[in-house]
Amino acid sequence: MLAMMASCTNCSETKDDEKVKAAWQRYHEAYHAKDLNRALVVIDSMETEKIVSKPKANQLRGHVYDQGWQMKIAEQFYKKSCQGYASDPSQDWGSYTDAGYRWACLLFRRGDTEGAMNITTGLLQQAKENEAFPKDQEATLLMLMADIQLQLHQYDEVRLTGLKVYEVIEQEANNGNERELDIAWTCINLSDIHHKAGDSEGAMAWLDRCAQALTRAKQGDSLMIEKWKGHISLKRALFLLETGHAAQAQATYAAIPRSRLMEPLGYIEAADYLMAAGRYDEAAEWYERIDSTYLATDGAKMTFDIIAERLSPRYIAYRKAGRNADALLLADSVSAAIDSALVWQKQNDAAELAVIYQTHEKELALNDAKSETRIHRVLLAAAILVILLIGYLFWRTRKYNKELLEKNRRLLTEIEQREQEQQQVIEQLEAAPEAELTTGQQIYRRLCELMKQPNVFTDPDTNQDTLARMLGTNRTYIQDAIRECADKTPADFINSYRLRHATHLLSTTDDSVGLIAELCGLSRRTFYRLFSETYAMSPSDYRHVAKK
Repeated sequence: MLAMMASCTNCSETKDDEKVKAAWQRYHEAYHAKDLNRALVVIDSMETEKIVSKPKANQLRGHVYDQGWQMKIAEQFYKKSCQGYASDPSQDWGSYTDAGYRWACLLFRRGDTEGAMNITTGLLQQAKENEAFPKDQEATLLMLMADIQLQLHQYDEVRLTGLKVYEVIEQEANNGNERELDIAWTCINLSDIHHKAGDSEGAMAWLDRCAQALTRAKQGDSLMIEKWKGHISLKRALFLLETGHAAQAQATYAAIPRSRLMEPLGYIEAADYLMAAGRYDEAAEWYERIDSTYLATDGAKMTFDIIAERLSPRYIAYRKAGRNADALLLADSVSAAIDSALVWQKQNDAAELAVIYQTHEKELALNDAKSETRIHRVLLAAAILVILLIGYLFWRTRKYNKELLEKNRRLLTEIEQREQEQQQVIEQLEAAPEAELTTGQQIYRRLCELMKQPNVFTDPDTNQDTLARMLGTNRTYIQDAIRECADKTPADFINSYRLRHATHLLSTTDDSVGLIAELCGLSRRTFYRLFSETYAMSPSDYRHVAKK
């Protein structure tokens, strides 16, 4: 009888183990497939079936929303998980510290430095008091503390915290654990922190320690080692350049095998060095590579962080390299990206607010389904949040439109001033005695007189040969005269009159942009391109600001 009972018990335990493994496998499959909804359903079933505790389930939900870029919701679940473990962290120190660390990171990321500091300080205090506290999490928390101190300009504290991080990781290595890559990661991060604090010597010293750790690391992952070596060399080149060793910095950069410049962080570091070295054209190529690399993964999702981190540096590189045409095209892309980011931000904010509200509503219903007062409070709070969100989005939209209008007004003023200057040149040329003019100037003066007739330049067939025929000369004289007096090609000269005519029609009529393009002798597509390149705004934006 006892043997039968034991047999049944073992059978039950085996089934339970298989059930747990299957549940975790379903979760990992959904998580790695980035199927947010399926992963959340699996977590709910794991919590219902007591496979994981409520704090653990909330930590997993935080991971899922974190991966889905819904940071406000992720922050809520990390907070709930950390607070759920707080009464007895010993039930799962790893999950408790992970949830606390991620909660603090998200607070710090959205500017709540004090909140992040309080959480991090509390966790580090527990690390001092409990031997069971995970050492790797202690090092990670210390690194976050260093970033917070750097934000607060506490540079002396940053250096002390950095040393503590290194001591924790080194102690783990001395205890027989293979931590050389962790030491390398710690050193390169501390190098960055010292660099941001303006301590170039300290930054270089930590970089040397990183290189030493890599030489001691096992070569099991040679690709990873090569990637680390690339980062070290790029940072070293930048530090050397900033400390006045330009030739040595150039030699260091030139010696880096291109196979070590791996995406995407290596591209960014290479571009940073080239910008600092004044090699703007090469830097622009790296920024283009960065953008094309990310475009394959997140091209459909544009945020303001992406605009600031990827598009803006590329625009600066184009301008400094003298590639003004590329800069203007990219400026149009930035304008479109801002619109896309506004749309995405609105959708994301609304979606996160809805999920947070639904989560609160579900928990309140489970805790006290009969409490109508609490439900009314939640509904009221949700309504207020929605109203605040709508008000915030309305304010942001108005602010953006106001900034765009001011920018376009400045551009309009510049356009008018530029055209006045061009007109003054033509008037001076017309007033000058013909005997004092060169042959090219005489032809150009006749051209300007001819172009006063709109039917000349609004004809889509008008070109260099047409102008030569009308003036009774040859096309070479036309080209030389325009180049001498206006520094333009004949096509650009004709299009300038078409565009000037277009601005007049845009500001004085209500005709559609497509009709105006035809009236000016241009196709709709060509008209949009030329107008944006010349005036740095769309025809619709020009009409809007010109009629104000």
